[in-house]
Amino acid sequence: MRLARPGLPTVATVALCAAAAFFFSALAGAIFLLLLCGAAWFYRDPDRTPPEDEGAWVSPADGRVVEVVEGAVDPYAGQTTKIGIFMNGTDVHVNRFPAGGTVEDLRYVPGKKWFVIAPKSSLENERLYVGIMTEQGRTTLVQIAGIMARRIVCQVRRGDRLARGDRYGMIKLGSKVDVYLPAGVRCAVKVGDVVRAGESKIGVVDRCRSGEGE
Repeated sequence: MRLARPGLPTVATVALCAAAAFFFSALAGAIFLLLLCGAAWFYRDPDRTPPEDEGAWVSPADGRVVEVVEGAVDPYAGQTTKIGIFMNGTDVHVNRFPAGGTVEDLRYVPGKKWFVIAPKSSLENERLYVGIMTEQGRTTLVQIAGIMARRIVCQVRRGDRLARGDRYGMIKLGSKVDVYLPAGVRCAVKVGDVVRAGESKIGVVDRCRSGEGE
């Protein structure tokens, strides 16, 4: 089983503790072994294959769609469609790029720890913005920390170029990712849909609006 890179120190530490605990007590060792299994499961990072349709935008996170807001205004992307995806404690927490693009903006905003299902969490919770220039225009990914989340991890820098479905970070414990689709991409999900990062289609390039149909 592949492990997410941000989780390797945690898993290694628990593994060392488990090995040491067995020298003192079989019960203590068994407890730490269970903790090790839990840590490895939480930090799992399965491979994902994007759909063959190159005009499909994929989900940046595993979870359930809790928001679809037409006409949402993002300070980086302008007027867009916002999709909010809630990750609970059992979901894979690795985040991925919805489309190929270049990182142009990174911005961390400290904030509160509201339940991320609440719409106000997008504006009031601790969060990290990643602004990306894609072939269809500017888009923004927002990693939002929830009431249980303890750390937002972003592994990209300005100027980095990533392909659709590439890993770019994770949020530890229950959290949310917002993605703002540019005007040339039509939303392909609705509230309540369950999606998988790097695999589920959340948007489709509108060939006419993007200019490709001319």
